[in-house]
Amino acid sequence: MRIISGKHKGRRLKAPKNLPVRPTTDMAKEGLFNIINNLYYFDSIAVLDLFSGTGNISYEFASRGTKNIYAIDANYNCIRYIYNTAKEFDLDINTYKSDVYKFLNKTSIQSDVIFADPPYDFEQDKFLEIADLVFEKNLLKEDGVLIIEHSKHTDLTIHKNHSYDKRYGGNVFSFFENSVEEEKED
Repeated sequence: MRIISGKHKGRRLKAPKNLPVRPTTDMAKEGLFNIINNLYYFDSIAVLDLFSGTGNISYEFASRGTKNIYAIDANYNCIRYIYNTAKEFDLDINTYKSDVYKFLNKTSIQSDVIFADPPYDFEQDKFLEIADLVFEKNLLKEDGVLIIEHSKHTDLTIHKNHSYDKRYGGNVFSFFENSVEEEKED
C-alpha cells in the first residue's frame, strides 16, 4: 500500500498482518482520487472514512491537505495503527473506535465526502443501510458525496440517492448524492 499523491507521495505503508482488512488497491484508489480531485479542493473539505481499516483512504486525503478527517472502525488494532501512522507522518486524522452503524446513528458530523469500505461479503441490505443512515441523519453537506466501495457482485443502484458507479477491476465505487433523490421524484 502506498500514498499516491500529496506531501507523502510514494510513501509505502506496511500494515500489520493481524488486521482484518482488504485495502483498496492502488489502481482503484488512483481512479477514485482522480474523480474526487475534479469535485473538491482537498484543503477545504471534511471527510468521514467508515470501515477505515488500515487508514489507506484517510492517509491519501491527509497527504493531499485535508485537515478535517474522521476515521471510524470497530477494530481496536486498526484504529491504533491509523492513530500511530498519522502521528508518525504528522497527519490530521481523528480516529474513533466504533461500530459504524452505531456511529452513524449518533453523530452529527457533516462531511463533504463520506467514504465507506465495508467487508465485501456484507449482505446488500447492510450496504444500503449505510446510505440510508447518511441521508436520514443529513450527514452530507449540500454538495457532498457518499462513496461506497464494494465488489462487482453487489448492486446498489436501487438506492434513491444513487448517482453512478465507477468500476476498477473487481472493485466498484458507488456514488450517492443529495440531489439525486429530488431528480428521481420529478
